[in-house]
Amino acid sequence: MSTPAPPRNRFERRRAETRQALVRAARQILAETGDTSASIQTIAERADVGFGSFYNHFESKTELFDSAVMDALEELGQTFDEHLRDVDDPAELVAAGFRLSARLADSKPELMQVLRHRGLSHLHTDSGLAPRAARDLEIGIASGRFVMSDPTVALTALGGSLLALVELRFARPDLDGDEAASNLAEMLLRMLGVPAEDARDVARRPLPDLD
Repeated sequence: MSTPAPPRNRFERRRAETRQALVRAARQILAETGDTSASIQTIAERADVGFGSFYNHFESKTELFDSAVMDALEELGQTFDEHLRDVDDPAELVAAGFRLSARLADSKPELMQVLRHRGLSHLHTDSGLAPRAARDLEIGIASGRFVMSDPTVALTALGGSLLALVELRFARPDLDGDEAASNLAEMLLRMLGVPAEDARDVARRPLPDLD
């Protein structure tokens, strides 16, 4: 998803701020319950904007909540880009993505709750996490790091496993999230064709600090 051009004047800035306030309110609601039945009035009040402002930006609640999910997924993707920009090994990128996700459940719970509640329906979208994962898979296949017959199925397996990991982190906060994420990453790397000993090493390499 391309980054929109910055607003050019006061009117455009205010309009952009109102739209983002609505998206932020929808994200909060999704993170809390995953429910999209909140009324437009409730959303507008939470966003601290007028009721009529809603239809200046969105045709329906469905459009707003879809935008909220995509906004969260793109923020998550940019977080990965920022912290993994110096990693070249596609296997390490896959493993680190899972392990960082487990930690983000603590440092960015709203973001990860949105993924938990709504991520499945956006598993193959063209922005956010999916295109980044697809890119890493393609690089891994081209370099011989990964061995697989169907990258689309592999992407589905990675996405489903990530959602399951996020669910585990919130459902069982008593578990060691780092260890669970490393174990899952190791299994997935082996699924992608990485030798067992190598997969174990890659899944436990030092991670960048999230602070």
